[in-house]
Amino acid sequence: MSIGNFPDGNSPEDERPFEEHREEGLSVGRALRQARIEAGLTVDDVSNATRVRIAIVHAIEQDDFAPCGGDVYARGHIRTLARAVHTDPAPLLARYDAEHGGRPAPTPAAPMFEAERIRPERRGPNWTAAMVAAIVAVIGFVGFTVVKGSGGSDAKSSVAEGSTPTASTSTTSASPKISKPADPKPDPTDSAIAAAPQDKVTVQVSAPDGRSWISAKDHNGRLLFDGLLKQGESKTFQDKTKIDLVLGDAGAIKLYVNGKKIDDQFQPGQVERLTYTKGDPVVG
Repeated sequence: MSIGNFPDGNSPEDERPFEEHREEGLSVGRALRQARIEAGLTVDDVSNATRVRIAIVHAIEQDDFAPCGGDVYARGHIRTLARAVHTDPAPLLARYDAEHGGRPAPTPAAPMFEAERIRPERRGPNWTAAMVAAIVAVIGFVGFTVVKGSGGSDAKSSVAEGSTPTASTSTTSASPKISKPADPKPDPTDSAIAAAPQDKVTVQVSAPDGRSWISAKDHNGRLLFDGLLKQGESKTFQDKTKIDLVLGDAGAIKLYVNGKKIDDQFQPGQVERLTYTKGDPVVG
């Protein structure tokens, strides 16, 4: 990161804090702005480091949290920006909660969560079961053909070498029975990829190590889910065109898009807005 030249008055030196910034009880936005300037960072530096848009950084520093999209996302942005400018986010979050009616209560989304979880999971196992059944049938047919072919070859070989049919029958019956090879179990990841419908976009969101607020919409902007994903829970969303996601704490989330894992290195407390389509796992 370079802070040598900053065009258009974007240098930390040009953003020296006003005298009022030194007073006790700075607002959340002014405190973040002062910490950024003291850290020698510009708005562009903070935006590049946190992936929070420049317009949102400017708005937060002016105590305008409307562009964040709600209290949950505003708190996530405050936490992310505070860490980027090397300041403790806890007092800022406490001040924000005090000024905006307290910490937001969890959205009562349990009925929607259950409905959404039952629909994809009921559809997914049908594809998986069909795939496994097809693999087992093919392997069984191949194994049966191999065993049958091996038995016929042994009998013909014995007759060609001069043994009588009776002796050949006795030898065949006394030989060890060839066991049918065990059916290999398909790799779960391969099954998940095969189970993902090709004519739709399928996004699975899970929280194995923590919890996060998430929001999901379909291509018409219809809200599919908006609530807290607890640790150990997962949700799956499907649409014929695209899925729009907002992750309140992206570092606690693992994503699978169209059966493939998304390996983006999301940071704890980081707010992410993502769009996925049928052609992904590349972010849309």
